[in-house]
This record gives sequence, structure tokens and C-alpha cells, in this order.
Amino acid sequence: MNKYLLDHTLKIRVPIILFVILVTFIVTFYASRAERDGIGYTPDQPIQFSHQLHAGQMEIDCQYCHTGVAKGRQALVPSVNICMNCHTIARKDKPEIIKLTKYYEDGTPIPWKRIHQVPEYAYFNHSVHINRGVECVSCHGDIARMEKVGQVKGFTMTACLDCHRNPHENLPYLEKVNKGPENCFACHR
Repeated sequence: MNKYLLDHTLKIRVPIILFVILVTFIVTFYASRAERDGIGYTPDQPIQFSHQLHAGQMEIDCQYCHTGVAKGRQALVPSVNICMNCHTIARKDKPEIIKLTKYYEDGTPIPWKRIHQVPEYAYFNHSVHINRGVECVSCHGDIARMEKVGQVKGFTMTACLDCHRNPHENLPYLEKVNKGPENCFACHR
């Protein structure tokens, strides 16, 4: 190979190629961060449902609809039966309630789109957090003020570890709060 060509390649082309690859990776990493973290994800649901009305103005407790959160690993997405506890009587003539009633009469589950999700490879138990006094708003944001629910906080290892390491800063409303576990096996079982 020509010495000039080899010298030119090693001194100019390779550094430029490496620089372009590095810049592309960095820009892609930061530009797609919100998408990877889920922050801002606010899908349209099959039933347009206002948490601002139900959790905010009417002050319905999260656990009324999201059953099992104090006893199990997961907060269940409400079944149509829970909605119909009120809507067999309340506001039956509204278009969204008519759609809800159709799901109920057909015995079809509502195909809600999941918004908040911990990665599959991580173990998370809602009941441990709820029973220690951690409020839903700490992780899910102020749902009671959201007309349309979206993810406002990241469900990443960094976010969880930050809360476990600094519970007094992240959960100031709790007087007696211990640091959470930081070992790998607490979440990666």
C-alpha cells in the first residue's frame, strides 16, 4: 500500500470516521432518552377517561379502581365492572359511558394501553411501597391534575436507586423512612 495513502488514512480518515460514529451515538442516545425512559408517553385510551375529574374533583382514592395495590406486586388496571359500580347510574347518556356500557354488556375487557411499566427484567412490588406510606404521586406524578394520563417520571434503575439512597429528599412527607435496598438482587431476581 502506498505510504502516503496509509498515512492519510490513519491520520485523517480514521479519526474523522471515529468522530462521526461517536457524535452520532451521543446525539442518538440523548435525543431518544425520553422515548427510552417513557417520559411524555400519553396514549389515547379506548375510553376517554378524566383522572382530573375522578381522582381530582371527586377525590376517589387510587386504590378504589387500581385494586390489589396494597396486597400484591402489581396495581391492576380497572376492569369494566369497577367503572360500572357508578356508571350504571351516573351519566349514562354520555358517549364515553355508552362505549363503557357496551364493553360491560358484551363481557369484553377494556383494552387499556399501559402507560407506567417497570422493565420486565426488574422486580417491583407495589404493596411494599404502598404499605410503607409511599404515595402514588411520588412515582406516577400528580395524576389528580391530569385530564389525560401520561408518564412524567422515568422508571429507570437510576430513578429507583436515587429514591432508595435519598428517601428523605424524595419522600419528604414520610417522617420515618429507611433507605431502600441497593443490592442487585433486590430488583434483579
